[in-house]
Amino acid sequence: MAKTKRMEKDTMGIVNVPAIAFYGAQTARALANFPISGLHSHPEMVRAVVLIKKAAALSNHALGRLEKRKSNAIGKACDEILDGRYQEQFVVDVFQMGAGTSFHMNCNEVLANIAEEILGGKRGQYRSIHPNDDVNMGQSTNDVFPTAMKISALFLLEDLIGVLKDVEKTFQLKANEFDRVLKSGRTHLQDAAPVRLGQEFLAYSKTMAGCRHFLEHAARSLLEIGIGGSAVGTGLNTPTGFAEHMISNLSQLTGLKLKGSQDLREAMQSMRPMAEVSAALRNLALEMNRIANDLRLLSSGPKTGLAEIMLPAVAPGSSIMPGKVNPSMLEMMNMVCYQVIGCDLAVTGAAQAGQLELNVMMPVIAFNLCFMIEILTNGMKQANARCIKGIEPNVERCRYYANNTLGLATALSPFIGYAQAAEVAKQSLAKGKSLIEIVLEMGLLTEEEIQKILDAKKMTEPNL
Repeated sequence: MAKTKRMEKDTMGIVNVPAIAFYGAQTARALANFPISGLHSHPEMVRAVVLIKKAAALSNHALGRLEKRKSNAIGKACDEILDGRYQEQFVVDVFQMGAGTSFHMNCNEVLANIAEEILGGKRGQYRSIHPNDDVNMGQSTNDVFPTAMKISALFLLEDLIGVLKDVEKTFQLKANEFDRVLKSGRTHLQDAAPVRLGQEFLAYSKTMAGCRHFLEHAARSLLEIGIGGSAVGTGLNTPTGFAEHMISNLSQLTGLKLKGSQDLREAMQSMRPMAEVSAALRNLALEMNRIANDLRLLSSGPKTGLAEIMLPAVAPGSSIMPGKVNPSMLEMMNMVCYQVIGCDLAVTGAAQAGQLELNVMMPVIAFNLCFMIEILTNGMKQANARCIKGIEPNVERCRYYANNTLGLATALSPFIGYAQAAEVAKQSLAKGKSLIEIVLEMGLLTEEEIQKILDAKKMTEPNL
């Protein structure tokens, strides 16, 4: 009968490890210590750490510290993980030992055991490849983890920025499509001066562009990394040139234009770059939430709401009311935005919790940052494809509101005076007649004058 456990020894003593596991003693301890959430580090965090380990193996070999067969074995082990194998071996809970040491050692142990087998050894023996001495040579959790946080976020942001561009473009196309649709504006949820539906959608496009620019600017701060700082940012146990080799190898492996931090101590003490990106994601969530709420309000009805726009139907909206269709994709988007706002609060609290040479709260920052980016990317992609692209105007309803809004008094005010225009508005509301009808009744303007004053283009673009 095959053994189900193997015994491994770490600095604290003997630990039982599942025989089939590629992780080792320190990961097994983490599993026993931290059965907290069932959540694991994002696959892009695993990918980032593995790329760092490959860069380190190459760098240490180039600097004469790691023999070629070990460097090659570690590199091959890294490639196998990067190809999608062994993902089930990264098992440490998100809520774990401070600074991410447990997750880091999980990665070191898995790589060491894969490399050990490549060199003909057995899992858990570490005779050819040791997780600390070889895989982790010249590194510390304290410089590896923050570097991996930045790289993983940059990988994920690439997709989000692409989706943002798509949403921005969709709103621009809708702005062009709806440009001639005149409707009532609303401020304080009350009648306001007329606007064109296309103008509202153009504003949404500009909002998305602004959020994207802010996010792109924040993302640039992630390119500066502190790898090579080792334990406290002084580079202890690293050979001369190690940091430079790491930057060069990592840039080549990731395709990112990485650069070394001007101060390696600052790079592990401060979570400023992650907080900047988190703030940009929060701002995007705030704006996307506002726009989703606008679209839900504009589509409310269809019989008893504003009903100025029509959303694509994606699913039945009620288990009891037949024929009901809800703004489901926008409701999903709202929930995503609320979650992102909450994640940003967690990042903010953790980012200020650093002490002296290290911020030990990095794991919760990494998890929330990756989660925020992922759900915003997926949420906005789905909302764009299954809702925003299919929005149609209710032209007749828009025209009705445009002709009946009390906000038309604003356009009349320069010609009949503010006080007289206010009286017209009061009479319109009291008698249930349009402003135009009241103006004609009172003999304040001719029909020809009214038509000229209330020209849609002139009202919505007075500078013309």
